[in-house]
Amino acid sequence: MFDYHVHTTYSDGSFLPQIIDAAERAGLDGVGFADHCNVFDADQSYRETMGFNLDLTYERRRRAIDRARDGTDLRLFDAVEMDYHADREATIESFLEDADFEYAIGSVHAIEGVNVHNEPYFADLPQADREAAVETYVEHLLSLIDSELFEIAAHVDLVERNGALRGLLTEDHYRRIAEAFADSRTVPEINAGRVLDAYGEFHPSEPFAKTLLDAGVSFTIGSDAHAPDSLIDCSDELREVREEWNLPIVELPP
Repeated sequence: MFDYHVHTTYSDGSFLPQIIDAAERAGLDGVGFADHCNVFDADQSYRETMGFNLDLTYERRRRAIDRARDGTDLRLFDAVEMDYHADREATIESFLEDADFEYAIGSVHAIEGVNVHNEPYFADLPQADREAAVETYVEHLLSLIDSELFEIAAHVDLVERNGALRGLLTEDHYRRIAEAFADSRTVPEINAGRVLDAYGEFHPSEPFAKTLLDAGVSFTIGSDAHAPDSLIDCSDELREVREEWNLPIVELPP
């Protein structure tokens, strides 16, 4: 099993050797380093406050990955998790072409400039505005899929992590997203990033995953782990759900 979505200290995760050691202990065949990256202007992103500047450091990380390959039997992937916005497609495309990662994960992390995880902000909005926010999230996700800039789309029902937005994705949203994936080279991931915390579910949730499966969509696997213990624990969960849901899995790069 390959875990295509882990983070290191090149964004908000743990040291690269610690992640490799955890992947070995988890019995994985390979692990993909997909650190956060944002090429938007600083006032429209978290680049300055969070240090998500892999656009400046990916070559140094690539050298570290190359060195690490000599010390492990794991397959190590040099990848990226890119923040996406339709207005910045040209900038994203140019960067990805220049950087030449083995694969790219695309993510929608914000709705109208507000981080999806900002529960107090969305909790203060009227119901109609929260529903509109979820609709905007879906529109951004559909644009990400249609762009075909990415091999993988991350945590496709991310809004479910936010208690103020949970339950606002509809069957119609599921269907529209599934149809977009069915027509795209981009595939969703089974993401275990919150399966062991209070949210306690995979992304996508089981009903959403069923709609995707019914549309003939395949998946990749990603723990979204930021720490070694999380990677190990999530690997067990991912093995189980892969079997229980009878998931068709795509291996990357093609």
